[in-house]
Amino acid sequence: MAHSTDAPTRRALAFRVEGMDCGSCADKIRTALWRLPSVSSVKVTFATESVNVEVEDSGPAEEAIERQIAALGYTPRRVEAKMSARQLHQDREQDPHETHDHHARPLGNVPEARVAGSAASTPAADRAKRRESATDAHDHSHGHGHEHEDTGDRRWWETVKGRLVLLTGVLLVVAWGSKFVIPAFSPWLFVAATLIGAFPVARRAIAAARAGMPFTIEMLMAIAATGAIVIGAAEEAALVVFLFAVGEVLEGVAAGRARASIRALGELVPKTAMLEEAGATREVPADSLQVGQTVMVRPGDRIPADGIILSGTSGIDESPVTGESVPKTKGPDDPVFAGSINQEAVIRLRVEKAAEDNTISRIIRLVEEAQEAKAPTERFIDRFSRWYMPLIVVAAVLVALVPPLLFGQDWATWIYRALALLLIGCPCALVISVPASIASSLSAGARRGILMKGGVVIEGVAKAQMVAFDKTGTLTEGRPKVTDVVAISMSKGEVLSLAASLETGSSHPLATAIVARAKAQAVPFRATERITAIPGQGLEGIVEGCELFLGAPRFARDRAAFDSQGADAAERLEGEGKTVAALVGEGRLLGLIALRDEPRADAREAVAELNALGIGSVMLTGDNKRTAAAIAGSLGMEARAELMPDDKVTAIRALAEHQSVMMIGDGINDAPALAAAQVGVAMGSGTDVALETADAALLRNQVRDVARMVRLARATMANIRQNITIALGLKAVFLVTSVLGLTGLWIAILADTGATVIVTANALRLLGFFQESGSSGGTRPGAPATLKPAAA
Repeated sequence: MAHSTDAPTRRALAFRVEGMDCGSCADKIRTALWRLPSVSSVKVTFATESVNVEVEDSGPAEEAIERQIAALGYTPRRVEAKMSARQLHQDREQDPHETHDHHARPLGNVPEARVAGSAASTPAADRAKRRESATDAHDHSHGHGHEHEDTGDRRWWETVKGRLVLLTGVLLVVAWGSKFVIPAFSPWLFVAATLIGAFPVARRAIAAARAGMPFTIEMLMAIAATGAIVIGAAEEAALVVFLFAVGEVLEGVAAGRARASIRALGELVPKTAMLEEAGATREVPADSLQVGQTVMVRPGDRIPADGIILSGTSGIDESPVTGESVPKTKGPDDPVFAGSINQEAVIRLRVEKAAEDNTISRIIRLVEEAQEAKAPTERFIDRFSRWYMPLIVVAAVLVALVPPLLFGQDWATWIYRALALLLIGCPCALVISVPASIASSLSAGARRGILMKGGVVIEGVAKAQMVAFDKTGTLTEGRPKVTDVVAISMSKGEVLSLAASLETGSSHPLATAIVARAKAQAVPFRATERITAIPGQGLEGIVEGCELFLGAPRFARDRAAFDSQGADAAERLEGEGKTVAALVGEGRLLGLIALRDEPRADAREAVAELNALGIGSVMLTGDNKRTAAAIAGSLGMEARAELMPDDKVTAIRALAEHQSVMMIGDGINDAPALAAAQVGVAMGSGTDVALETADAALLRNQVRDVARMVRLARATMANIRQNITIALGLKAVFLVTSVLGLTGLWIAILADTGATVIVTANALRLLGFFQESGSSGGTRPGAPATLKPAAA
């Protein structure tokens, strides 16, 4: 149906919907709400059990929306709308019955370069289309409609479904017992057990049919139960209803476990904080902290907000956020993340982000939204399910009618077999096989500092054949370090002392590196005067009465003669891709200092691990060829140097013509290259850009996490293939046996429920992927700070 888009005013309504834990549940609610008049936008997020609706002023009140949701078997509760009407308007969904795929909010603030491109098929254009289709949640017609209920906070027997299982189970036992005591009354007890267990199922089936979804598992169950009673198979009907209810409880428990792994991240942030005001300290709720306020964090406490340290120096355990097991020593002006653990001393920090915007909250939000971004495999399964269920219904009708009408077979026998076919034909296990694996994988990755924004990204990472790395800040630390000090006319310590004295006060990266090296070696700093920077050459000044120059060798040669030792050393160091600074004083060369942005400690191991996985590596950098060759050579990879941003895009596209390419960059300057690759990955410890720009983010700034991400993605795709094989294999076997009369109703529903539970349990194995593979490299979020397993 068409929704008006020219209404003058709209209002946003938000609900928490208990019992919604899969994409199919979200599709049912979305479809039902779209049928209400004057609804202009619907956003359903099953990972958070949230529903945001935008309605025109003349549209339905919240009570009407609640009734529509409740009729489907869910429990809605009105909450404060966190999305404004303007935001919902920007994210307005298309009619679910149309073919457009623009209903979902983007997963991040993607730069314009990420969706730029011509109409021709290019990696960037394909990627833009993939982003739109990745959040395709309109394939709603398969009707997987179990009434799911979050059992994360309650025992299963405390839930409505749990109590229904207990009641029908007791009635079933009483009915079976009556066969030996009052045989004549036994059939009526089986009928009663069937009706009591099937009533809520039938009610949901009718509500779904009214909402435009006639083919749901509830409808199949209601038909099967009714038909079984009609043909005198009440005993099997009662058992089928009971097993169906048991299956729903088991599914709810499994889904609760998956959701709990995400909830555990939110629980890392403490509930209270010590707020400093007017010289006094008082305890306040952590979620009430405002930007700019000052809080005190005692040793052993968790940090309540993202902030900047004002005073105090302490070891900060960031493993709950990044998965990195080694604590970092941080002091004034250093950033800290909410959820990290202060280990050693009292610190005071200034709050930089509100609770809803801190690093933990953003990680949770991205993981939840990523669960909505369907993988191509999942979208195919959804489309398959749309015609699969009607086809099963048609097949069941033919099984019930053709043999009796054309061949004079017994009606009861073939109706019974048709009912069994209906039950075994339910696509529940098939539909849940992919999203269950994706959700578990996203959760496992997030808890180890590896964020992938949805199933489409997981599939892309699993298929990667080549990884293109940016150099600065990705393969390297992003800041130069002193690598060599060569003494010519004085000792190394004196060379470093004089150079550092000249550079004191400069903010140039090379100057900062020289001063840092001098401080690390505790060399003395000397009195200086008349320090002058010579643009493009270096700087000169007077240190303890001696005129000095520090700059590039080619400019130093104009001030002093280089002997063979100095010339050979300078040539050798520059040949290694290092920046060389020559120190000249009183007309002679005093010494040389070499600097280079060194590779990260784990960069070589990372490249070796990728090679072991059959994935090639290439460095794309704007640096000079000599430096690029030196860095790449030490890491065992090839390099392409002196590339401008558009040259990197050209290189990515050339590589992508023959293989699937993953680009690793900093998420800012490399945005065009990240967009051109099949998968763009940002390095960054919780920064906004790292979390929002690319398809994936490596929060720990470890290059080895690229290989870990690939292994997780491949394990996820293998898990999905296993689940699909289990779901289709069991159905293929029991569809045949049901038609041949070898298996009956209760075996059919047991096979369907069993398959659903098996694939869900198999998917949950991914939650422990890093423990099993031994590649976590960090502690489990929430573990005591003293428990630090060895990094992989």
